Amino acid sequence: MSTRDAAYAGQFYPGHPDRLRKEVESFVYKPESLLNAKGVLVPHAGYIYSGMVAGKVFSSIKLPKRFVILGPNHTGRGPALSLSSASGWKTPLGLAPVDTVFNEKLLEACPQVQEDTVAHRSEHCLEVQIPFLQVLRPDLSFSAICVRTADFSMLEALGHALAQVIQSEPEPILLIASSDMSHYEDAERAARQDRFAMDRIIAVDPAGLYRVVMEKDITMCGFAPAVSVLTALVDLGASAGTLIQYTHSGEVTGDRTQVVAYAGIAIQ
Repeated sequence: MSTRDAAYAGQFYPGHPDRLRKEVESFVYKPESLLNAKGVLVPHAGYIYSGMVAGKVFSSIKLPKRFVILGPNHTGRGPALSLSSASGWKTPLGLAPVDTVFNEKLLEACPQVQEDTVAHRSEHCLEVQIPFLQVLRPDLSFSAICVRTADFSMLEALGHALAQVIQSEPEPILLIASSDMSHYEDAERAARQDRFAMDRIIAVDPAGLYRVVMEKDITMCGFAPAVSVLTALVDLGASAGTLIQYTHSGEVTGDRTQVVAYAGIAIQ
């Protein structure tokens, strides 16, 4: 199996290893106690915009050494449910190994999932999470799933399969849904819209999240992978989420008329 090269080093995050490590560490904080989360929602914009949210989420929870990261397919390439077939992903911090044991079990549990490289080659939403995990959990391994479907039954099937595989493993595995929130709305409308979606995530309600996104036309790019993650978390006994932080790009640019919003949520 081949490795996946970093596609966005030097763009979404620093391309030099020392600068990257220093930047990730600047987003990490030390809470009084760590949450026992089964899953998280984290954003995937350039670190200047959303790195603080992702860093706060990852440093708020007890991190296992195994992860499954799901994100939306921004390029439109590859199958509906694309599982990275690489043996590892390169970042400026080194090679992060793929969890081949989990991959094999997931392919067996969910026939709709296909191994693929095309969907992942130029996709940023999963890649930007890896340096945080490399800094905070250097012994990590992970699986990466790129979602290019809004078919609820398929998203639900993936979620049930994820839970089935996680329940079969002796070690804890953290589910990561990579998504930004509202896109190119004014900050006030984005906050109103995103509240509907965040309430459903915090309630661990996959069908409710799907419904409000569709009914209210919420421009949350990763709602589909979040539906799969929430479905799995219901099966795994999760009961409630905690909003760690909500912000938007206007806090950096000063432009509140056309923002992209970011939420960090831990689900226990």
